[in-house]
Amino acid sequence: MIAVGDKLPAATLTRLGDNGPEQVEIADLAKGRTLAIFAVPGAFTPTCHSAHVPSFIRTKDQFATKGVDEIICVAGNDPFVMQAWGEATGATAAGITMLADAECSLTEALGMRFDAPPAGLIARSKRYAMIVTDGEVKILHLEESPGTCEVSAGEALLDAL
Repeated sequence: MIAVGDKLPAATLTRLGDNGPEQVEIADLAKGRTLAIFAVPGAFTPTCHSAHVPSFIRTKDQFATKGVDEIICVAGNDPFVMQAWGEATGATAAGITMLADAECSLTEALGMRFDAPPAGLIARSKRYAMIVTDGEVKILHLEESPGTCEVSAGEALLDAL
């Protein structure tokens, strides 16, 4: 599992651009920048929708004043769902980047995959938040349970900066 001091692994995520789905290399986004990356088990799921995304919307400006260049939400959904979810929550309007990890490439490379078949969640991410500077993990907050949003909330990550 990824740890503080590790470099982000190479992984390709997807987002919707003006001309449809676009591939995004997470390492390219991180190069020479500071990112707040948070991952959720699934778009529109209760804790993710009502707690996790709103916590980063509330704290976005404070992250910017602390030198964070971009806030990225990652989920194991497709880019169309991620776009719709970003619009539904206000995350897109707030400037949060919604990236799809539908192939679970980043999640697997980080050692963060989990499955919950009874809930219909297969190849999903554990709930976490991290600060990455120039590709290196500086702060990592992993939730013990995917149904809670405490240490991975925007406020908790902001307090650790």
